[in-house]
Amino acid sequence: MKELLRSTDIVHLSFLTALLRDGGIEAAILDNHMSVLEGSGNAIPRRLAVTVYDHDEAVRILEDSGEQLDIR
Repeated sequence: MKELLRSTDIVHLSFLTALLRDGGIEAAILDNHMSVLEGSGNAIPRRLAVTVYDHDEAVRILEDSGEQLDIR
């Protein structure tokens, strides 16, 4: 898995996941359970990730939708 971005906004992450799914890419939201365990819904950012093979296409889809990615 390769990380695309981090966010505490679960609605935004859901939207981005739907965009990727529409493009034929399955994404995973990582650290979802850690945020719940911590007790505060927004204290720990969740990570949106895709497989290494889908990463370049996922970046293209998200950037085409106006998302600003900080890819290192």
